[in-house]
Amino acid sequence: MSVSRARRLFEIGSRVVRPLPVEVLWRLGSLGGRLAAFKLDDKRAALIDNLRRVLPEHSEGELAAVADRGLASYGRYWAEIFRLPTLNADQVDIRFEVKGFHHIQESRANGIGPIMVLPHIGAWEWSAAWLGKVAGLQVTAVAERLEPEDVFDWFVETRSGYGVNVVPLDNQAMGKLLSAVRERHVVCLLADRDLADTGLEVEFFGDTATMPAGPALLSRRSGAPLLPTAVYFDGSWRRCTVGEPIWPDNDLRLKEDLQRMTQEVARRFETLIEQGPDQWFVLERLFASDQPS
Repeated sequence: MSVSRARRLFEIGSRVVRPLPVEVLWRLGSLGGRLAAFKLDDKRAALIDNLRRVLPEHSEGELAAVADRGLASYGRYWAEIFRLPTLNADQVDIRFEVKGFHHIQESRANGIGPIMVLPHIGAWEWSAAWLGKVAGLQVTAVAERLEPEDVFDWFVETRSGYGVNVVPLDNQAMGKLLSAVRERHVVCLLADRDLADTGLEVEFFGDTATMPAGPALLSRRSGAPLLPTAVYFDGSWRRCTVGEPIWPDNDLRLKEDLQRMTQEVARRFETLIEQGPDQWFVLERLFASDQPS
């Protein structure tokens, strides 16, 4: 079976960066993200539109500067994906700080794995590696299927290298995630983009956006809490904040409860994003008022 050009590029990138010290790597990744800003005009413009809701008092020039720092963060994120499979537990742990880890422990002590819901911010891949390599927990995450197929396979293989079990985003995903929760895995779901275009409308930064209902549905079906979480770059550190649980309410009708939980996730994401807007990198327009009529 032939290997796609995209897969070869990922493999070459991995071989180039993996021998580099981590601190050199993240600086190069940040630089690469800044340089990419000049070739990503449409995506950079979408990020600026999104940031306009988060930072309404900023000028256009200030928003552009924040967006460029976000793209630098995105570059660092990619560089660390390449490097993480080669790091041992001590290397992953040495500059990682987590607050709220007890929320994860309490859920698992009750016999179910928690559902960590995260915005596209900072260093979430590092948190998954820390949970697997340092905390010794099973971690399961959903990933969008990519084309060509062998690129998706590369992501699965790479993430398994730092302890993440990948579930493809398809019609079998919910059943696999339910099994993972019942086996006390920590399930990680990025939840500020409605990839399937089937999400629920929520109020978000004073506008309307859609967010996936899947995390709330998984919580309702499993009884597991949603834990809004973000992982920020802080120089050579990565700092993780695990928020208080959002529990399902079985006294409510299903549709009402899904709406309630998803809206609460949006509200918590506002707080998490406000703490690091220059590390948020959703490169598609999220808000209803920015969509073409």
